[in-house]
Amino acid sequence: MSSAPPTIFSNARRLAIRRRMRALQHVAGAPHYLLDDMLEDVTERLAFLRHAPQRALVIGDFTGTLAGEHVAPEEGFDEEAPFPADGYDFIASLGTLDTVNDLPGALVHLRAALAPGGLLIASFVGAGSLPRLRAAMLAADGDRPAARMHPAVDVRAGAQLLQRCGFADPVADFRSLEVRFGSLASLVADLRAQGLTSALASPAPRLNRAMLARAAEAFMGGEERVTERFEILTLSGWRS
Repeated sequence: MSSAPPTIFSNARRLAIRRRMRALQHVAGAPHYLLDDMLEDVTERLAFLRHAPQRALVIGDFTGTLAGEHVAPEEGFDEEAPFPADGYDFIASLGTLDTVNDLPGALVHLRAALAPGGLLIASFVGAGSLPRLRAAMLAADGDRPAARMHPAVDVRAGAQLLQRCGFADPVADFRSLEVRFGSLASLVADLRAQGLTSALASPAPRLNRAMLARAAEAFMGGEERVTERFEILTLSGWRS
């Protein structure tokens, strides 16, 4: 008998974060550069593969850019349960798999929802992201570091997961997206608007004023503007 996956993320916190994201996306000028990058990448891959899906499922595209049936975790769609429908010849999962507790299980359900010959492309923020923020959180905590940042999947683990879950011709790759910020507060605002704040099941203690000041100073490093990096991991594979 297989054991249940560890509970790293809180489903309730994840839902609240995603719903706040959707509300913030209605504000004029809301940032969505991460999803825009994922959408552009998916479009280019489909064109390169000459894959013209007739029946598509799109998870996490709150802009509605991609054609197909749209669902989202904040609307009650559960990626860790068997999908209510199958037979899709294309599924895109965008920016949602980084906070599921059972990623192998979610990938198995994605594969099961594909028709034979169907293609999955799943993109989400992966390992190596937000190095300046990680360093700033360590500076804030001092000699008692707390778990404030999500664990993340790297490209090697992603490739292994695709193989383990039975995808044909699995491919895992990543790319960097660099964004300039003038303060730690501006980065945090962007993370909130894009659903990337902490969904950890055991959240760290809140930062007090002195800790926040240390974090802000460490993040900027004496510069007026700094560059933060997001690593976007993309997993793709076919159902044979």
